[in-house]
Amino acid sequence: MSEFPSLTHALAEGLVDVLWFVESCEDEQMDPDDAVRVLEDAAHLMGRLSPDQRGELLDLIDAMAAEETDPERREFLEDFPEDFGLVDDPA
Repeated sequence: MSEFPSLTHALAEGLVDVLWFVESCEDEQMDPDDAVRVLEDAAHLMGRLSPDQRGELLDLIDAMAAEETDPERREFLEDFPEDFGLVDDPA
């Protein structure tokens, strides 16, 4: 039995894990240009979500941040919506 309540939740967790890894890689682990490309591609993909999909992902990210015990990862999750274009830039 899966620990995730939905496929969407499982995929969101997986996406966050991959992006957290890429974001926190040292230059020796991953070429910086490749890392930037992965992060930009992810932001572009998330920018194409419908408003309903975006809201669902934002709710999942918010819940993950609330449960996160690692302060650095919690900060990554809290910044995720703005960093990946899920919310409008503050005016």
